[in-house]
Amino acid sequence: MLKGIPPIISPDLMHTLMTMGHGDDLVLADGNFPADSHAQLIIRLDGHGVPEILDAILQFFPLDTFVDQPAGLMNPVDDQSPEPPIWNTYRQLIQIHDSRKFELEKIERFEFYERAKNAYAIIATSETALYANLILKKGVVVD
Repeated sequence: MLKGIPPIISPDLMHTLMTMGHGDDLVLADGNFPADSHAQLIIRLDGHGVPEILDAILQFFPLDTFVDQPAGLMNPVDDQSPEPPIWNTYRQLIQIHDSRKFELEKIERFEFYERAKNAYAIIATSETALYANLILKKGVVVD
């Protein structure tokens, strides 16, 4: 254990966050996402939901400032579906850690799968909310 690091951030996750470079993608996958078959590198955080993991990660993980949308969501298959409630939670958490105003990118399901296959890592969670998958693009640390 170290001071100031939330216990939800495992040693493997911290190592991954630190070894990722600018522009690399990190997927936070809900419990229904086919993470094992899509991951180049998988980090399991079973028993945890995406919001608590997102909040912990964003304490250390800068979002990319060189793109308009450094965070993207898997869009529901049915375009007439109401917006998944968890998306607003993501917006609020991102706003706490990043003061910029940007829209979360809505990514078609199969495009999301392709981007996940090319991501640096996928964090597999036990999130039960539907369409709770999120891709974050890493930025640079500026102090």
